[in-house]
Amino acid sequence: MKRIAVLFVAVFMVLVGMGCKGDKKTIVVGAKDFTEQDILGNMLNLLIEGNTDIKVDYRHEMSSNVVFAAIKSGDIDVYVDYTGTVYGSYLGYSEMRSAEEVYAIAVQALKEQYDLLMLDPLGFNNTYTLSVRKDTAEKYGLKTYHDLATVAPDLLLGATFEVLNRNDGIPNLKKAYGMSFKDEKAIDGTLRYMALEKDEIQVTDAFSTDGLLLEYDLMVLEDDLHFFPPYYAAPIIRAKTAEQYPELLELLRKLSYSMDDDTMRELNYKVDVLKENPVETARNFLKARGLI
Repeated sequence: MKRIAVLFVAVFMVLVGMGCKGDKKTIVVGAKDFTEQDILGNMLNLLIEGNTDIKVDYRHEMSSNVVFAAIKSGDIDVYVDYTGTVYGSYLGYSEMRSAEEVYAIAVQALKEQYDLLMLDPLGFNNTYTLSVRKDTAEKYGLKTYHDLATVAPDLLLGATFEVLNRNDGIPNLKKAYGMSFKDEKAIDGTLRYMALEKDEIQVTDAFSTDGLLLEYDLMVLEDDLHFFPPYYAAPIIRAKTAEQYPELLELLRKLSYSMDDDTMRELNYKVDVLKENPVETARNFLKARGLI
């Protein structure tokens, strides 16, 4: 009889534990595999946990395709992406359109095709750029992508694996400008800036808000055909998650238009160059604006 009582208590405790786990409010925040995304992902994490009783499981270091697949499958609930990435990479559009058109198309398609909500932009446009050292620009007279196209056969391009393969990246850029490089290398992270500094490559891709553009004093070439679409950052959340936790929508909208290009570049600079912890950088930003 005693053994039965003990077994009953054990089963009861397991069931209680399972019930508690199921009752916990938990969502998954995702982020991609570069500095800016880690800062923004931590902003979402801190904003949500600092203003609600929802616990956040933060997962980062994902590529664009992986994080988008994760939110479609429900493995993550919310993350920040870019209008141009949705428009060009996920939806496969290549027509040149205004920032407003790209955003409107992204919002509509995400809702209709995947039941995802793209909220208002954060305010900055992190578009792709091609950058060179200033002495390289002076040597070849480079100011625009068309200038680069005339000398590209003599130059080595080192770019991230993603931009070398994406629909809105290097393959279609070369077609648009009739551009062909001497060779192309996939180099991720800060290694491509180091390779540029050592003249192991002469051209690299960058984000317009990248703090390392300041650190390495690089020349950003003009995309004179406006090939790269606008990449305004905006939170994307699963409609089911927003329905389950309606307080999230109002909370996330407090980040709308809260930062411009210079602000984001400075935040990236603090992490990449000054070696601040991304969590602290995100926390200081939110505190300065009274959001936590």
